[in-house]
Amino acid sequence: MAKKIVAIVGSYRKGGITDSAVLAILEAARERGAETRVLYLADEQLNFCTNCRRCTQEPGAARGVCVQQDALHSILAEVDASDVLVLGSSVNYWNVTARFRQFMERLICYAYWPWGGAAPKLRSTQLTRKAVLVASASMPGFCIPLLTGAARALRITAKSLGGKPVASLWIGIAGKQPNQQLSQRTLARARSIGLRLAA
Repeated sequence: MAKKIVAIVGSYRKGGITDSAVLAILEAARERGAETRVLYLADEQLNFCTNCRRCTQEPGAARGVCVQQDALHSILAEVDASDVLVLGSSVNYWNVTARFRQFMERLICYAYWPWGGAAPKLRSTQLTRKAVLVASASMPGFCIPLLTGAARALRITAKSLGGKPVASLWIGIAGKQPNQQLSQRTLARARSIGLRLAA
């Protein structure tokens, strides 16, 4: 059975470094028979969390239901049907983009946090799907997990969505020129990840 891979991209520019890396991963996976889908958060009608916590009140393993009528339910339905997640964001001001962070905050529905509870607890700690984390920044790539909050934000998002990170792609020196392209080395790494995901 073909693997279903869903990518959630939080960068603002299609065709930029982060988007190109995610698309290269998916293209390679499709070559091995995977079914792929890309969700651009910038294209989705997604509201801010209002912190009403209604989605956190009912116990049980199933995620809580947000009262807002927007794209969240359809995004999470795509995630539920996936075998693999690819999460991508450029690094803006030392962390994932505001759009990605907005999506992250809405994932509180995966936590049980009744009134009076000290802190939220994930409804399920089972990591049933693989996850790949992709970020790009103008600093060297190895600095992304060391000096920014982006890697942690992507890991938390993956865990909330039941994903276990199996690969990461930290792309550095991404702001040297307008319309910068992926280096051949980064493209090869992205394709290698995609081929492994579909196996």
